[in-house]
Amino acid sequence: MDADPATTDAAADAAAAAVAADGADDDVAETIAAIGPRLRALRLGRGLTLDALGTATGISVSTLSRLESGHRRPTLDLLIPLARAHRVALDHLIAAPATGDPRVHLRPRRRDTGSVLVPLTQYPGRVQVFKQVLAPREPRLVSHAGYEWLYVLAGDLRLLVGDRAFTLHPGEAAEFDTAEPHWFGPAGADAVEILHLYGPHGDQAVLRTGAASGG
Repeated sequence: MDADPATTDAAADAAAAAVAADGADDDVAETIAAIGPRLRALRLGRGLTLDALGTATGISVSTLSRLESGHRRPTLDLLIPLARAHRVALDHLIAAPATGDPRVHLRPRRRDTGSVLVPLTQYPGRVQVFKQVLAPREPRLVSHAGYEWLYVLAGDLRLLVGDRAFTLHPGEAAEFDTAEPHWFGPAGADAVEILHLYGPHGDQAVLRTGAASGG
């Protein structure tokens, strides 16, 4: 006796739905499994201990440790304060599995000064990479831990490091220890566009360059 076509179609649809559900479950499990390592990378990239992060978020050290190791299921009430503490969007913590699209969707950040910063690395790490368009502003020397590498894409860059002043043109680069007082911005009235690599723990870019030309 031949099978009823309607029954056969229903069985096929049910089987297809089951396969799709299994695939969706796998994707969810993959996404959840990736959250712990991502949280750990964010914390280490910012040089934070579990104790310091616990103080900042109100989450116990044991819970933080279990989240990072994958032994505690991440929930919104845990991820929201962690996203705030790491200063990243919540979707940076819950990144969907790769779909085969290699493109990175950049999110420019506009400053009150008129400058624009485009993070080229999605998650904080040993070396962070930015593209910046800097608007003219008054020089103000700052110092902090880390190491910076600057490459001029367009316009002229004025760089002050300690009591030294340099002018860099398109195609020129400079690198320096940020523990020394420094400032950089447009050399004139027009904006300057740069590629900016920053190692918060003193990590340096692999590419080595000669000294910048004096301005």
